[in-house]
Amino acid sequence: MKKILSKIILSVGLLSVVACQSSNRVSHGMNTAFRGIGHLILSPIQISAGLLEGISAVPYFIATGIHDINKGMISAQQKITLHDTYDSAYGKDLSQVPDDGDTGTMFYRMKQATAFFQKVLKEYGVDNPEQYILTSVDTANRAGYTLFAVVQRAPSSIEIKNKYKGSGLKSYNSSDRMFYDAFKMDSRGRSLDRVIDWAGIPRKYIKTQKAQAVLITLAANSVVEGKTRNDYWDIEKLWMSGEYLEVCKDKSLEVRRKMNIPDTL
Repeated sequence: MKKILSKIILSVGLLSVVACQSSNRVSHGMNTAFRGIGHLILSPIQISAGLLEGISAVPYFIATGIHDINKGMISAQQKITLHDTYDSAYGKDLSQVPDDGDTGTMFYRMKQATAFFQKVLKEYGVDNPEQYILTSVDTANRAGYTLFAVVQRAPSSIEIKNKYKGSGLKSYNSSDRMFYDAFKMDSRGRSLDRVIDWAGIPRKYIKTQKAQAVLITLAANSVVEGKTRNDYWDIEKLWMSGEYLEVCKDKSLEVRRKMNIPDTL
């Protein structure tokens, strides 16, 4: 019996060591992914590269002034710029906005974010702007991370299975919080959402109006450029299974490399 107990204790100990090593590697990767961005001022080339990466690039814009980002968007011939977003979503002329981008208007829920987003799309002239929604998976919010997605959904009300519990049918419309979650299919198995873009973002990097405006602007450009991200559903499964740090780390390091941001910052 003592030998059996000793083997069990040893096995548990080894598993704990492996888990800790894995956790430490992910944490180190996260630190590397976002190292130095709090004081990173992007060059015009880096801004242009970041625009190509969609909403995953949002954290890397946090230290660069709103007007320099807008100039970069104009130079990169973005169809929708921050000037357009501030005008359409917030009713502000960008020339009158301070460099930190704060005019006292922020969103705290995806319903609010979507309202701003749809205003930008409508002003640009996108057909059926009400079909485009900003969604979030909030299972890691307490840990400080959110999985965002830009989706196209035709129905104004939906009946879906509870994807968090795997059972039960629920009906939602635009007044319900759960309407602003991504759903691959409805309760009858019919295809529902087309995912246009996605990003796993530490919440601390989305808590300013400038970051939110960049998110909305990049999301709007992804819509007008006709992008689609079919990998989202696999990413969502990983996220909901608890692998949110790995998702954030891998994507953020990829964006960092493509924006040519050195690891030595």
